[in-house]
Amino acid sequence: MDFTIIKHAVEVDHGIKRLSMHFIKKHAAPERARLSTELCAQIGEEFKRIGLSTLPRTLPTSENEFVWVIQRDSVLGEVADLAAALAHLDELGMNPLPQVFDNYPRAKSNLS
Repeated sequence: MDFTIIKHAVEVDHGIKRLSMHFIKKHAAPERARLSTELCAQIGEEFKRIGLSTLPRTLPTSENEFVWVIQRDSVLGEVADLAAALAHLDELGMNPLPQVFDNYPRAKSNLS
């Protein structure tokens, strides 16, 4: 998997870039006919290794879907990580702000 182009595109666009899963698959595994759950998990792990994260956190298996790729050490990346931690605490029933996701229902589904 070579994500040099993706990493550079994210850096050039101030730490965030909206990309199609088709574009990501083309760089991750051009020989693969389709995206699978395990390939998406591998892509997510490789992104993490090179300092990137995504919204939604779980990558979709449809090549027609778009995701946000975020530089983890940017301000926005830190905010996204903080929000994901809060969503995880909410799933565990330990959210210190229990009503916060009532106001932002789409946010929670993208942070899990």
